[in-house]
Amino acid sequence: MVISGKDIAAQMQSSMLQQVDAMAAKYGRTPHLVIIQVGDDPASTVYVRNKMRAAERCHIRTQHILLPAGISEQELCRLTDKHNTDQDVDAILVQLPLPAHISEQKVIRTILPEKDADGFHPDNISLLLRQPAQPDHAATINAPVPDYGCPIACTAKGVMALLASTGVNLSGKHAVMVGETDVISEPMAKLLKDKQCTVTIVRSDAYDLQAACRVADILIVGADKPGLITRDCIRPGAIVFDAGLNRLPDGSLTGDVDFEACKDVASFITPVPGGVGVMIVAMLMHNTIECYNRRING
Repeated sequence: MVISGKDIAAQMQSSMLQQVDAMAAKYGRTPHLVIIQVGDDPASTVYVRNKMRAAERCHIRTQHILLPAGISEQELCRLTDKHNTDQDVDAILVQLPLPAHISEQKVIRTILPEKDADGFHPDNISLLLRQPAQPDHAATINAPVPDYGCPIACTAKGVMALLASTGVNLSGKHAVMVGETDVISEPMAKLLKDKQCTVTIVRSDAYDLQAACRVADILIVGADKPGLITRDCIRPGAIVFDAGLNRLPDGSLTGDVDFEACKDVASFITPVPGGVGVMIVAMLMHNTIECYNRRING
């Protein structure tokens, strides 16, 4: 069965719209998200546009700041700090990737953890990993994870929402994650372990990747390598989440999983586009609302 992230994201956005309107009526303003983009990379421009459209659908106020690609790291950090101290700003996102002369980790660290819309700040990841397991949380699409008191990486939250939509009991399942991005894999592993899953993290260049993937009841791939996961990598009946995003020479988008070859082997599978990617955007809105809530209510 194909899981439509697009449909689930639309359901979430409808719910968040009602939530934001109620907040505005109670507190006198809507959540405010600042999106900072450095340079005019075409892919980044598309991503930012999608995020702003999602925010508009949720009645979240956005400010898009487009900076020249040659801006210095120091200038960019000064700008994030300016929005850190702006009491009217609830969440800040710096669109990645950044130009090579700017350290992404340094910039991420300059954002206040409580305004970290992406959930990438090391303090937030550390806080999440230190929290005790909360296996009794009844996951739903609109509340895929418990409130750990900090923003959580949008990919991890998005996958949990997609998992909730399947209705599958996760306890005892073996989840395998393929990719090299710790700011995503560590939060994802934590959320899955809290649902009593066994979790294995595998590099995309691992020896015998096929064998490593075939043990998975839940396979999550985010390596940005088109065609990485073939039919032989999929255990029959597995749930497959393709978080990869690759632009082919003809301009079309594809994931890391050979969708056509794998869709009849998996019990559930996400397409690209229209799967995990749209859920990441929806969870950015979710994080922004949570940042606003924590600032308003202490």
